[in-house]
Parts: sequence; structure tokens; C-alpha cells
Amino acid sequence: MRRQLTNIYKRLYRAYGPQHWWPGDTPFEVAVGAVLTQNTNWGNVERAIANLKRAGALSAHAIHVMGNAELAELIRPAGYFNVKAERLKCFVDFLIAGYGGSMKRMARVDHEKLRPMLLGVKGVGQETADSILLYALEKPVFVIDAYTKRVMSRHGVMEHDEPYENFQALFMGALKPDVSMYNEYHALIVNLGKLRCRPKNPGCEGCPLEGV
Repeated sequence: MRRQLTNIYKRLYRAYGPQHWWPGDTPFEVAVGAVLTQNTNWGNVERAIANLKRAGALSAHAIHVMGNAELAELIRPAGYFNVKAERLKCFVDFLIAGYGGSMKRMARVDHEKLRPMLLGVKGVGQETADSILLYALEKPVFVIDAYTKRVMSRHGVMEHDEPYENFQALFMGALKPDVSMYNEYHALIVNLGKLRCRPKNPGCEGCPLEGV
């Protein structure tokens, strides 16, 4: 399996090159993006984050003291803004209560201990928690999403309906714990999913993974 997954990675990298993902000026901004990107596209998240920046509110303490209604209005472009405002507040409350609002302090905690703690935060599911761990805190945790399941199931790696944990165990069991590779690999899969491996009418002819 390691050979197959490595082959897929090399093909995607040759085709698309480095993805420079996840965009964000600070680990906190990356974490905020991970919460806001649920059920929306990245362009909408960028607009919401830009609103927070203009309001001087892109910090743990600023969000912590802000009212839910005000926060919801700022992140409105991300959709489901009332729900996401509550989720973002819950994450920030967790960050402040446990780590004084410092992502750097949180990063000192081993990811195997930190992951279940993040999953205990209201509104933080597996994909969001792992995105924070990998992209914001640089922990060797492979992120699984709808793109990953679609691409891998279409190429016979694993059945689409297998649970998140099984997909994650597949990657993390076959590949060395490499933060940079995990980052790049997931970003490349997402790019392929957007450009070619669409839910309907996929562009299989000429795909970098054609023949895999």
C-alpha cells in the first residue's frame, strides 16, 4: 500500500506542484479558517477572515470578548454564520482556558493527547480537528475529507463508505509521519478533486492518476 500511495502522491505533485496550503498569516488564522470552512468554499472563508482583520478582531482575545451577534455579522460570508460564530467562540474559549489564547503553547502538547481534547470542543469534528493539528500546529496527522474519499475510492484504494478513522489509518500506517508530506498530499488531493475528480462528470481522460 505504501508504494501505491507514494505513486499517487508523486503523480499529483508532478502534475500540480507545491500547493502552499493552508493559507494564513498566523496559526490562529489557520485555525479560524478550519472552523469557518465547514460546508462552504474557501473564497467565502477568505472574505469572512478579511472582515475580521478589518475589524481588528482576528485574535483569540478579541473574539473571546466579542458578542455572538457581532461576530456572526463579521463572518457572514462564510455561511451558517450564527452556528459558526458559536463554534468559533467555543474553540476560542478552549484556547484561552487551556493555553492563555496561545497557539504556540497549544502546539507544545502531543497531538495524540490534544486531538481528543479538540474533538471535545462543540462543533469541532474530526476533519476540523485534524486540519488544526496539521496546518496550524504542524502535527503529523493526515486530514481526510470528501475529496480524499472520492479520489481514493475511485482508484480502488478503499471503499468510499469506510469511516474516517479507516481512511486516516490507511495513510498514517503506510506513510512516514511527515508533516510537510501530509500537508502537500492532502492539498494535492483537494486540488485534483476540484479540477478533475468531481462528484459528477469527472475529467478522467488526461487525469494525473489515469491508469492507477
